[in-house]
Amino acid sequence: MNIKKYLSLILIGLLVLSGCSSGHSPSEAKQTRELTDMLGRTVSIQTPVERVVVLTAADCEIISALGRESLLVGRGEYCNYPSSVLEIPAVQSGSETNIEQIIALNPQVVVMGSMHQWEEQAEALAKAGIATVFTDAQNIQRVYRAIELLGDLLDCPKQAEQLIGEMQDTFDEIKAKVAQQPGKGSIYFEVSPLEYGLWTAGQDTFMDEIATLLGLENIFSDMKGWGEISQEQVIARRPDYIVTVTMYFGEGPRPEEEIASRKGWEGIPAVEQGHIFHSNADEITRPGPRLAQAAAHLYQLIYEQE
Repeated sequence: MNIKKYLSLILIGLLVLSGCSSGHSPSEAKQTRELTDMLGRTVSIQTPVERVVVLTAADCEIISALGRESLLVGRGEYCNYPSSVLEIPAVQSGSETNIEQIIALNPQVVVMGSMHQWEEQAEALAKAGIATVFTDAQNIQRVYRAIELLGDLLDCPKQAEQLIGEMQDTFDEIKAKVAQQPGKGSIYFEVSPLEYGLWTAGQDTFMDEIATLLGLENIFSDMKGWGEISQEQVIARRPDYIVTVTMYFGEGPRPEEEIASRKGWEGIPAVEQGHIFHSNADEITRPGPRLAQAAAHLYQLIYEQE
Protein backbone atom coordinates (compact mmCIF):
# COMPACT_ATOMS: atom_id res chain seq x y z
CA MET A 1 0.00 0.00 0.00
CA ASN A 2 1.23 3.51 -0.80
CA ILE A 3 2.85 4.87 2.40
CA LYS A 4 1.10 8.25 2.13
CA LYS A 5 -2.30 6.59 1.86
CA TYR A 6 -1.43 4.13 4.65
CA LEU A 7 -0.46 6.83 7.10
CA SER A 8 -3.42 8.97 6.06
CA LEU A 9 -5.73 6.04 6.78
CA ILE A 10 -4.15 5.25 10.14
CA LEU A 11 -3.78 8.79 11.47
CA ILE A 12 -7.16 10.18 10.56
CA GLY A 13 -7.79 8.86 12.16
CA LEU A 14 -3.36 10.14 12.63
CA LEU A 15 -15.16 10.77 14.17
CA VAL A 16 -28.97 7.24 18.11
CA LEU A 17 -30.52 6.48 14.96
CA SER A 18 -33.77 7.94 16.33
CA GLY A 19 -34.97 11.38 17.32
CA CYS A 20 -33.53 13.60 14.59
CA SER A 21 -36.00 15.56 12.58
CA SER A 22 -37.08 13.45 9.62
CA GLY A 23 -36.31 16.05 6.98
CA HIS A 24 -37.80 19.15 5.46
CA SER A 25 -40.30 19.86 2.76
CA PRO A 26 -38.70 20.80 -0.58
CA SER A 27 -40.89 23.87 -0.58
CA GLU A 28 -39.53 25.11 2.76
CA ALA A 29 -37.78 28.43 2.25
CA LYS A 30 -34.04 28.49 2.66
CA GLN A 31 -32.60 30.71 5.36
CA THR A 32 -29.03 31.68 6.14
CA ARG A 33 -27.44 31.37 9.54
CA GLU A 34 -23.91 31.59 10.83
CA LEU A 35 -21.99 28.80 12.51
CA THR A 36 -18.50 28.79 14.03
CA ASP A 37 -16.46 25.71 13.16
CA MET A 38 -13.59 24.15 15.11
CA LEU A 39 -10.98 26.37 13.46
CA GLY A 40 -12.87 29.43 14.67
CA ARG A 41 -14.10 30.22 11.15
CA THR A 42 -17.51 31.88 10.86
CA VAL A 43 -19.43 30.04 8.17
CA SER A 44 -22.69 31.09 6.52
CA ILE A 45 -24.95 28.08 6.10
CA GLN A 46 -28.08 27.80 3.99
CA THR A 47 -30.66 25.93 6.06
CA PRO A 48 -32.17 23.44 6.14
CA VAL A 49 -29.05 21.47 5.23
CA GLU A 50 -30.06 18.69 2.86
CA ARG A 51 -26.94 17.80 0.83
CA VAL A 52 -23.63 17.07 2.60
CA VAL A 53 -20.25 15.67 1.57
CA VAL A 54 -18.14 14.42 4.46
CA LEU A 55 -14.44 13.82 3.84
CA THR A 56 -13.13 12.25 7.05
CA ALA A 57 -14.04 8.82 8.35
CA ALA A 58 -14.59 9.99 11.95
CA ASP A 59 -17.02 12.72 10.91
CA CYS A 60 -18.84 10.24 8.70
CA GLU A 61 -19.27 7.98 11.73
CA ILE A 62 -20.55 10.88 13.82
CA ILE A 63 -23.10 11.93 11.20
CA SER A 64 -24.33 8.35 10.87
CA ALA A 65 -24.58 7.97 14.65
CA LEU A 66 -26.70 11.12 14.71
CA GLY A 67 -29.14 9.50 12.30
CA ARG A 68 -28.35 11.91 9.45
CA GLU A 69 -26.70 9.56 6.98
CA SER A 70 -29.55 10.19 4.55
CA LEU A 71 -28.21 13.73 4.00
CA LEU A 72 -24.88 12.45 2.66
CA VAL A 73 -24.44 12.77 -1.10
CA GLY A 74 -20.71 12.03 -1.00
CA ARG A 75 -18.02 10.64 1.30
CA GLY A 76 -14.25 10.55 1.47
CA GLU A 77 -12.71 7.36 0.12
CA TYR A 78 -11.76 6.12 3.61
CA CYS A 79 -15.27 6.53 5.05
CA ASN A 80 -16.33 2.91 5.52
CA TYR A 81 -18.42 2.73 8.69
CA PRO A 82 -21.22 1.91 9.07
CA SER A 83 -21.18 -0.37 6.02
CA SER A 84 -24.28 1.34 4.64
CA VAL A 85 -22.19 4.42 3.74
CA LEU A 86 -20.39 2.35 1.11
CA GLU A 87 -23.44 2.89 -1.09
CA ILE A 88 -22.73 6.65 -1.10
CA PRO A 89 -20.51 8.01 -3.92
CA ALA A 90 -16.86 8.28 -2.85
CA VAL A 91 -14.47 11.13 -3.64
CA GLN A 92 -10.72 11.40 -3.30
CA SER A 93 -9.85 12.90 0.08
CA GLY A 94 -6.90 13.55 2.38
CA SER A 95 -3.80 14.84 0.61
CA GLU A 96 -5.42 14.00 -2.73
CA THR A 97 -8.77 15.73 -2.18
CA ASN A 98 -10.49 16.14 -5.54
CA ILE A 99 -12.39 19.44 -5.63
CA GLU A 100 -13.98 18.71 -9.02
CA GLN A 101 -15.48 15.45 -7.77
CA ILE A 102 -16.98 17.24 -4.78
CA ILE A 103 -18.45 20.08 -6.83
CA ALA A 104 -20.06 17.56 -9.21
CA LEU A 105 -22.09 16.19 -6.29
CA ASN A 106 -23.67 19.62 -5.74
CA PRO A 107 -23.49 19.69 -1.91
CA GLN A 108 -24.57 22.60 0.26
CA VAL A 109 -21.89 21.84 2.83
CA VAL A 110 -18.61 19.92 2.89
CA VAL A 111 -17.40 18.68 6.29
CA MET A 112 -13.59 18.63 6.35
CA GLY A 113 -10.94 17.58 8.87
CA SER A 114 -8.14 19.98 9.76
CA MET A 115 -5.48 17.25 9.60
CA HIS A 116 -6.30 16.26 6.03
CA GLN A 117 -7.76 19.24 4.21
CA TRP A 118 -6.65 22.84 3.99
CA GLU A 119 -8.23 26.25 3.82
CA GLU A 120 -7.07 26.61 0.21
CA GLN A 121 -9.43 23.75 -0.64
CA ALA A 122 -12.19 25.45 1.34
CA GLU A 123 -11.60 28.63 -0.64
CA ALA A 124 -11.88 26.71 -3.92
CA LEU A 125 -15.21 25.26 -2.79
CA ALA A 126 -16.41 28.68 -1.64
CA LYS A 127 -15.88 29.99 -5.17
CA ALA A 128 -18.31 27.29 -6.30
CA GLY A 129 -20.86 28.45 -3.72
CA ILE A 130 -20.26 25.54 -1.34
CA ALA A 131 -19.86 26.10 2.41
CA THR A 132 -17.18 24.22 4.34
CA VAL A 133 -17.10 23.27 8.01
CA PHE A 134 -13.86 22.09 9.65
CA THR A 135 -13.61 19.71 12.57
CA ASP A 136 -10.40 19.43 14.62
CA ALA A 137 -10.55 16.70 17.27
CA GLN A 138 -7.23 15.60 18.76
CA ASN A 139 -8.51 14.67 22.21
CA ILE A 140 -11.74 13.36 23.69
CA GLN A 141 -13.09 16.76 24.72
CA ARG A 142 -12.60 17.92 21.14
CA VAL A 143 -14.44 14.82 19.91
CA TYR A 144 -17.39 15.95 21.99
CA ARG A 145 -17.10 19.40 20.43
CA ALA A 146 -17.10 17.85 16.94
CA ILE A 147 -20.28 15.95 17.78
CA GLU A 148 -21.90 19.15 19.07
CA LEU A 149 -20.84 21.05 15.94
CA LEU A 150 -22.26 18.45 13.56
CA GLY A 151 -25.41 18.16 15.64
CA ASP A 152 -25.82 21.93 15.32
CA LEU A 153 -25.12 21.87 11.60
CA LEU A 154 -27.59 19.07 10.92
CA ASP A 155 -30.28 20.22 13.35
CA CYS A 156 -29.77 17.37 15.82
CA PRO A 157 -28.56 19.03 19.04
CA LYS A 158 -30.45 16.66 21.34
CA GLN A 159 -29.10 13.62 19.54
CA ALA A 160 -25.59 15.04 19.80
CA GLU A 161 -26.05 15.47 23.53
CA GLN A 162 -27.28 11.88 23.82
CA LEU A 163 -24.35 10.51 21.83
CA ILE A 164 -21.85 12.40 24.00
CA GLY A 165 -23.63 11.12 27.10
CA GLU A 166 -23.33 7.53 25.91
CA MET A 167 -19.59 7.93 25.37
CA GLN A 168 -19.16 9.53 28.78
CA ASP A 169 -21.12 6.74 30.45
CA THR A 170 -18.83 4.11 28.91
CA PHE A 171 -15.70 6.00 29.96
CA ASP A 172 -17.07 6.49 33.49
CA GLU A 173 -17.86 2.80 33.79
CA ILE A 174 -14.32 1.85 32.74
CA LYS A 175 -12.81 4.40 35.12
CA ALA A 176 -14.82 3.02 38.02
CA LYS A 177 -13.72 -0.55 37.32
CA VAL A 178 -10.06 0.45 36.90
CA ALA A 179 -10.14 2.25 40.27
CA GLN A 180 -10.75 -1.13 41.93
CA GLN A 181 -7.77 -2.79 40.20
CA PRO A 182 -4.05 -2.82 41.07
CA GLY A 183 -1.76 -0.69 38.94
CA LYS A 184 -0.83 -2.20 35.59
CA GLY A 185 2.23 -0.19 34.60
CA SER A 186 2.91 1.43 31.25
CA ILE A 187 1.74 1.24 27.64
CA TYR A 188 3.08 2.03 24.17
CA PHE A 189 0.75 2.75 21.25
CA GLU A 190 2.28 1.84 17.89
CA VAL A 191 0.33 4.00 15.44
CA SER A 192 2.60 3.30 12.46
CA PRO A 193 4.72 0.14 12.21
CA LEU A 194 8.46 -0.22 11.87
CA GLU A 195 8.13 -0.81 8.12
CA TYR A 196 6.93 2.79 7.58
CA GLY A 197 8.72 4.43 10.51
CA LEU A 198 7.46 4.21 14.09
CA TRP A 199 4.83 6.76 15.10
CA THR A 200 3.05 7.02 18.41
CA ALA A 201 0.66 9.15 20.46
CA GLY A 202 1.82 11.67 23.03
CA GLN A 203 0.00 13.97 25.44
CA ASP A 204 -3.16 15.81 24.40
CA THR A 205 -4.30 12.92 22.19
CA PHE A 206 -7.26 10.63 22.71
CA MET A 207 -4.92 7.61 22.92
CA ASP A 208 -3.01 9.19 25.80
CA GLU A 209 -6.34 9.86 27.53
CA ILE A 210 -7.40 6.25 27.00
CA ALA A 211 -4.13 5.14 28.61
CA THR A 212 -4.86 7.27 31.68
CA LEU A 213 -8.45 5.98 31.75
CA LEU A 214 -7.08 2.43 31.85
CA GLY A 215 -4.78 3.26 34.75
CA LEU A 216 -1.66 3.05 32.58
CA GLU A 217 1.20 5.44 31.92
CA ASN A 218 1.76 6.27 28.27
CA ILE A 219 5.53 5.89 27.84
CA PHE A 220 5.53 8.84 25.43
CA SER A 221 3.37 11.19 27.49
CA ASP A 222 6.33 13.59 27.54
CA MET A 223 5.82 14.11 23.81
CA LYS A 224 3.03 16.38 22.54
CA GLY A 225 0.59 15.18 19.91
CA TRP A 226 1.43 12.54 17.33
CA GLY A 227 5.09 12.00 16.49
CA GLU A 228 7.80 9.79 15.10
CA ILE A 229 9.97 7.86 17.53
CA SER A 230 12.81 5.31 17.38
CA GLN A 231 13.14 1.66 18.31
CA GLU A 232 15.79 2.65 20.84
CA GLN A 233 13.34 4.90 22.65
CA VAL A 234 10.76 2.14 22.95
CA ILE A 235 13.35 -0.37 24.15
CA ALA A 236 14.70 2.07 26.74
CA ARG A 237 11.24 2.91 28.11
CA ARG A 238 10.26 -0.77 28.57
CA PRO A 239 6.46 -0.69 28.25
CA ASP A 240 4.40 -3.31 30.07
CA TYR A 241 1.84 -3.31 27.27
CA ILE A 242 2.08 -2.67 23.55
CA VAL A 243 -0.95 -1.83 21.40
CA THR A 244 -0.53 -1.93 17.65
CA VAL A 245 -3.08 -0.61 15.16
CA THR A 246 -1.30 -1.97 12.09
CA MET A 247 -3.80 -3.45 9.66
CA TYR A 248 -3.39 -7.12 8.84
CA PHE A 249 -4.31 -8.34 5.37
CA GLY A 250 -3.96 -12.06 5.98
CA GLU A 251 -0.44 -12.60 4.68
CA GLY A 252 2.83 -12.94 6.58
CA PRO A 253 3.24 -12.60 10.36
CA ARG A 254 0.51 -10.87 12.30
CA PRO A 255 1.41 -7.41 13.70
CA GLU A 256 1.81 -8.85 17.20
CA GLU A 257 4.16 -11.53 15.91
CA GLU A 258 6.24 -9.04 13.94
CA ILE A 259 6.70 -6.86 17.03
CA ALA A 260 7.65 -9.84 19.20
CA SER A 261 10.29 -10.91 16.67
CA ARG A 262 12.12 -7.57 16.45
CA LYS A 263 15.77 -7.71 17.33
CA GLY A 264 16.46 -5.99 20.63
CA TRP A 265 12.82 -5.97 21.73
CA GLU A 266 12.96 -9.35 23.48
CA GLY A 267 13.77 -7.76 26.85
CA ILE A 268 10.77 -5.40 26.86
CA PRO A 269 8.29 -6.54 29.55
CA ALA A 270 5.35 -6.45 27.12
CA VAL A 271 7.22 -8.81 24.78
CA GLU A 272 8.46 -11.09 27.57
CA GLN A 273 4.95 -11.48 28.98
CA GLY A 274 3.07 -11.64 25.68
CA HIS A 275 1.22 -8.40 26.36
CA ILE A 276 1.08 -7.23 22.74
CA PHE A 277 -2.42 -6.43 21.60
CA HIS A 278 -3.82 -5.75 18.14
CA SER A 279 -6.53 -3.10 18.33
CA ASN A 280 -9.07 -2.29 15.63
CA ALA A 281 -7.39 0.59 13.80
CA ASP A 282 -10.64 2.22 12.74
CA GLU A 283 -11.99 2.27 16.29
CA ILE A 284 -8.96 3.61 18.11
CA THR A 285 -7.48 6.02 15.54
CA ARG A 286 -10.67 7.85 14.56
CA PRO A 287 -11.81 10.72 16.80
CA GLY A 288 -15.41 9.62 16.87
CA PRO A 289 -18.01 7.68 18.87
CA ARG A 290 -16.21 4.34 18.65
CA LEU A 291 -13.35 5.55 20.86
CA ALA A 292 -15.50 4.45 23.79
CA GLN A 293 -15.79 0.98 22.23
CA ALA A 294 -12.02 0.88 21.69
CA ALA A 295 -11.37 1.77 25.34
CA ALA A 296 -13.79 -0.93 26.52
CA HIS A 297 -12.07 -3.49 24.30
CA LEU A 298 -8.64 -2.61 25.66
CA TYR A 299 -9.97 -2.86 29.21
CA GLN A 300 -11.07 -6.44 28.46
CA LEU A 301 -7.69 -7.33 26.95
CA ILE A 302 -5.66 -5.87 29.82
CA TYR A 303 -7.83 -6.67 32.85
CA GLU A 304 -10.02 -9.62 31.94
CA GLN A 305 -7.81 -11.99 29.93
CA GLU A 306 -5.09 -12.75 32.44
